[in-house]
Amino acid sequence: MRQIVLDTETTGLDWRNGDRVIEIGCVELLNRSLTGRHYHVYINPGRSIDAEAVAVHGITEEFLADKPKFADIVAEFEDFVRDAELVIHNASFDVGFLDCELDLLGRGKLAALCAGVVDTLKMAKEQNPGKKASLDALCDRYEVDNAHRELHGALLDAELLAEVYLAMTRGQESLMIGLEDEVPMPESDAGGAPVVRPALKVLRATEDELKAHAEVLDAIAKANKGVCLWLPPAEQASPAA
Repeated sequence: MRQIVLDTETTGLDWRNGDRVIEIGCVELLNRSLTGRHYHVYINPGRSIDAEAVAVHGITEEFLADKPKFADIVAEFEDFVRDAELVIHNASFDVGFLDCELDLLGRGKLAALCAGVVDTLKMAKEQNPGKKASLDALCDRYEVDNAHRELHGALLDAELLAEVYLAMTRGQESLMIGLEDEVPMPESDAGGAPVVRPALKVLRATEDELKAHAEVLDAIAKANKGVCLWLPPAEQASPAA
C-alpha cells in the first residue's frame, strides 16, 4: 500500500479569495514504512502573501521571486502522488488549494489522480473527543519530537505528520499477527521431558443413532420431492413414497 503524507503552505487562508499554494511537501510510505523518498518544492504564486501567513511559515515574496510557477511543477507533482492514498492534516484545506491550482490549469482534481484521502485531524478528533488535535498537540501526545519546529514548513510538517499517523494507527498493523506464521507444537515441556500426547478417542454412532439419522434424511428427502443432498442417488426417496 503506497501512501503520501502531504502538507502545503499558502499565501492566505482561502483559495476562493485568490490565495495560492507556495510550498508543497510530501513523504512516501510503503506498507506503513517510510521509504526515504520525498517531494518538496517552493512555488512563486504571482501575487502577494498575507502578513499573517508570513508570520506562520516565514516565506516571503522576495524568497519566492525566482521560484517556479505551479504550471512548471504540476507534472512532477502529479507523478509523485499518482495512485497513492493521501494522508493530510485538515485535508479539506490542502485539497481545496491543490484542486484550485489544478483546475486553473485545466487538469483533473486529486480525487481522480489519487486513491483517496485520510484526514488525520478528523481521525484525531474521533479517537480523542474534546482534546486538542493540532499537529503540535498530536506530536506531544504520541511523543514525536517536534522541538525543531519553530515555523510551519510543508516538508517538515509532512515528516512530523507521517510519524504521528503511524503512531495513531499502530494497532492496525497487528491485526494480521499470527495469521501468517505457523506456531510450532512443543516437543517437550518446560522441564525438558517429552510431551506425551494421548491418543484421540473416536466415538462411533450406535445402531439406534444410525437408525434415527437415516429416518431424518428420509424425511428430508420426502419433503424435498425425493431429493436429499446427504443421501447417495440410489438411496433418494421416491416423490410418491
